[in-house]
Amino acid sequence: MKKIKILLAALVVSALAFQGCEDMDDNAVPVNDFIWKGLNLYYLWQPEVPELADDRFANQAQLNDYLEGFSTPESLFNNLLYQPGTIDRFSVIFPDYRVLENALQGVVKSNGAEFGLVYYPNSDTQIFGYVRYILPESDAAGKDIQRGDIFYAVDGTALTVNNYQSLLGRDTYTLNLATYNGGNITPTEESVTLTKTEYAENPVFTTNVVTQDENVIGYLMYNGFFSNYDDELNAAFGQLKAQGVNQLVLDLRYNSGGSVRTASYLASMITGQFNSSVFAQQQWNPKLQAYYEEENPSSLQDLFTNELFDGSTMNQLNLTTVYILTTRSTASASELVINCLKPYIDVVVIGDVTTGKNVGSVTLYDSQNFSKNNVNGSHTYAMQPIVLKILNAEGFGEYSDGIEPDLLLKEDFDNMGVLGNPDEPLFAAAINMINGNGRFGLFPQNQNTKLFKDSKNMRRFGTEMYIEDTPAGGFNLIKDLQ
Repeated sequence: MKKIKILLAALVVSALAFQGCEDMDDNAVPVNDFIWKGLNLYYLWQPEVPELADDRFANQAQLNDYLEGFSTPESLFNNLLYQPGTIDRFSVIFPDYRVLENALQGVVKSNGAEFGLVYYPNSDTQIFGYVRYILPESDAAGKDIQRGDIFYAVDGTALTVNNYQSLLGRDTYTLNLATYNGGNITPTEESVTLTKTEYAENPVFTTNVVTQDENVIGYLMYNGFFSNYDDELNAAFGQLKAQGVNQLVLDLRYNSGGSVRTASYLASMITGQFNSSVFAQQQWNPKLQAYYEEENPSSLQDLFTNELFDGSTMNQLNLTTVYILTTRSTASASELVINCLKPYIDVVVIGDVTTGKNVGSVTLYDSQNFSKNNVNGSHTYAMQPIVLKILNAEGFGEYSDGIEPDLLLKEDFDNMGVLGNPDEPLFAAAINMINGNGRFGLFPQNQNTKLFKDSKNMRRFGTEMYIEDTPAGGFNLIKDLQ
């Protein structure tokens, strides 16, 4: 057995609690035991949750008594979260880790019509929907529905904040369409029926290049940080680079996040001149932070790079300015890119205030070291709890209320435009700024609209920022404690 430093004493107590005594039965309530021990070790707010305290239980028998008081794993999990819905808005548990793994890569049940839900003017209960984009080769792609379409009801029932989940959560439903005119929503006789199937979304949605005088302006709409599509992202930057792009408009307005590693790749593709510099810094709960700082401090830093995980060369633009389009749906890894690029280049944000998710998660499985290796075969539960906060190279990460845009420009439901077209209002605003034609008063818009939900954050795990592994990869550091 390795000698354990004094600073690791708390980890020994918590991570490998209750070993070596007569009441070693941690299988009495196996899923609940996994939940408590995983959160006790990794949860970012573990010190603030009395039930997760390292000295809360003297032995396994006492822990078992506590765990047996919960009727479901979900009830225990929710009971152990720190101010759920306010402070912790994002930790989740899944009864089937295969569903979670798919969600991490953008594989979900979808009909292909990605939408936003917005409050009616002067109402806090009635809502309407607008179509943001249509996924290619989806059910919606073959139907008479497109970006900018407005719907006020589902299956003939008007949408409200109380019924939207049940109506839009169905596998098949009919959207009742309407027109939008300056805030007035008028029902029409038109409708469209859509059916969900399992769908893998390529987050590289569209690219374009617009040349105006000396400015060769690249446009990229990127809708999710899914590491399975890192090659596609790199290929898109290769196309932009081959066309001589010297300005970039990065459209993250519908990007709700994903992989931290992919976020560092995107930032590295935008730049290229900061290879091996610190892109982001990880901040864990106090006992893990102390352990990692002592044993492997470099693992707490995510660096700019010039190659992908498989060693392939990265296409880089070497830009000193980037224009990023945002909405209230811009979250987590998208916000990470904005925040962590700011110490290095000029980041001009155009759109609405972002979500405000400055914390990240990791997948915990029921195994001795919480990795997928030798996972407990008696169930398929897995957790995705918030385990860390991520700061930029200057140590800043306080944007839980969202990142304010340099130019506030909400989407105009009277004029949604075509994504990637230089006349689309937000892209046009960016082009206007690049050409030096002023920042304000560019387009008429309704600034009084307020987003309620969108099709991504309606899903469990729809707004996420995660790391593939804990520092040192595969939980290797925890093995040192055994």
